[in-house]
Amino acid sequence: MVDGKVRTDKTFPAGFMDVVSIPKTNENFCLLYDTKGRFCLHSIRDEEAKFKLCKVRSVQFGQNGIPYLNTYDGRTIQYPDPLIKVNDTIKLDLETNKIVGFIKFDVGNVVMLTGRRNTGQGKL
Repeated sequence: MVDGKVRTDKTFPAGFMDVVSIPKTNENFCLLYDTKGRFCLHSIRDEEAKFKLCKVRSVQFGQNGIPYLNTYDGRTIQYPDPLIKVNDTIKLDLETNKIVGFIKFDVGNVVMLTGRRNTGQGKL
């Protein structure tokens, strides 16, 4: 399972911060980067496998002034909290696709760099 959905295609692409669950062995993993920029599996608990952290790429208004946001993995979510801005991180419930909470992009927060030579490390 990837992000709470059963995937039968063995070549289905999984990316950064995706939750990978193996029901037969009752294991859950999160895909992260190591310090050399390669994917590594980080073991997580069952409670952590029910949500996903997503970076907000844009916040816009659609038809009839309905607000929505786009995340780094291509998700579009309508009616977000008005306090959520670009570069913030949302905590997304994988079962309902609803925003449970969010983390502001501020100085002092721990971040994961995803590009260039410092991939897999960082603190803001």
